[in-house]
Amino acid sequence: MKKYLIATVSCLVLATAAHADEIKIGIEMGFSGPIESLTPPMAQAAELAIKEVNDSGLFLGGATVVAVRGDETCIDASAATATGERLVTSDKVSGIVGPTCSGAASAVLTNVAIPNGMVLISPSATSPGLSTIDSKGLFFRTAPSDAREGEVLAQIMMDRGVKTAAISYTNNDYGKGIASSIQTAFEKLGGKITLSAPHEDGKGDYSAEVGALSSAGGDALVVAGYADQGGSGVVQTALDTGAFSKFVFPNGMWGESLLKKFGKQIDGSFGDLPGSDSPGAAKLVEMTKAAGINSTATFVPETYDAAAIMLLAMQAAGSAKPADYKGKIMDVVNAPGEKIYPGDLAKALKILKDGGDIDYVGGSAVEFIGKGESAGSYREVQIEGGEMKTVKFH
Repeated sequence: MKKYLIATVSCLVLATAAHADEIKIGIEMGFSGPIESLTPPMAQAAELAIKEVNDSGLFLGGATVVAVRGDETCIDASAATATGERLVTSDKVSGIVGPTCSGAASAVLTNVAIPNGMVLISPSATSPGLSTIDSKGLFFRTAPSDAREGEVLAQIMMDRGVKTAAISYTNNDYGKGIASSIQTAFEKLGGKITLSAPHEDGKGDYSAEVGALSSAGGDALVVAGYADQGGSGVVQTALDTGAFSKFVFPNGMWGESLLKKFGKQIDGSFGDLPGSDSPGAAKLVEMTKAAGINSTATFVPETYDAAAIMLLAMQAAGSAKPADYKGKIMDVVNAPGEKIYPGDLAKALKILKDGGDIDYVGGSAVEFIGKGESAGSYREVQIEGGEMKTVKFH
């Protein structure tokens, strides 16, 4: 009996030690819903950063990082909250990469992260409204706010000779925020928005919405929606009726499904999405291609960076507890310190272990300003021959 008890206690000790050496990171994204075609390569990018850290063997004394996926659905705040609660209370994650959509991010931040002291780093929630929430230092985003994108896109429109435009936006936090930002910036530059009107996702008929936009007119139609839902429906109806032939797309529309569905039908259309021409961006393209990940997919660099930053902050703090490492996030991202790019995570972990400083640049040339906001750069793109081509960077 004594030997049995000793063996049992030994097994329990080993099991506890193994559990203590396993750090879970939640990846909460819209795996179903209006951006379901955008999220698979994003999640893979986060898991690529996690694999790089695990392969180094240098993280928190040899701890292993495990990714736990959760579906936020993008548009259902209750579902996003329930998933966030499951990740925190049942899966016991130490941080969450996500949520992806602004409404989901707001719900999870307010209902789950703040009450539980959980860190969120979103790679794609861009609503300016998120900047107004007192997150207690728990919320960060590697994609810049739509307040910045509106200025960039408005200038691109003016440079391309678009003087008047109509806007159709998805009726949620993201859509309202980006539409308002574009209109404000465009009119400040001397342009005119003929009509800015919402559309609901999931409808089968957008003829009424497009009819109103067509009556208002414009050199182009700005579609601030989602490629897998209402945004695509608005474009299809506009093409079918001949209401518009030139489209302007903010970041939410640039998914593979947009090009697969419309191809050459929307040649000449243009827009922007977060991106840079930094050395880190080029390196990440090589890494994602080698891993079989779509290297040009929207928000892939921002997602790799979100996961990497979270893990590097833990290493800097010597702890995976959010209360301990949240204060290190700004430190590992900004100067001073040795510049860190994709593929350099082992080097970064070693520097931090030895008490040194790093300046994480990553794949998106991320720099945090204010309350964990990304300063941001953008890639101007257009559709030629049914394919997305990069024009320049802003």
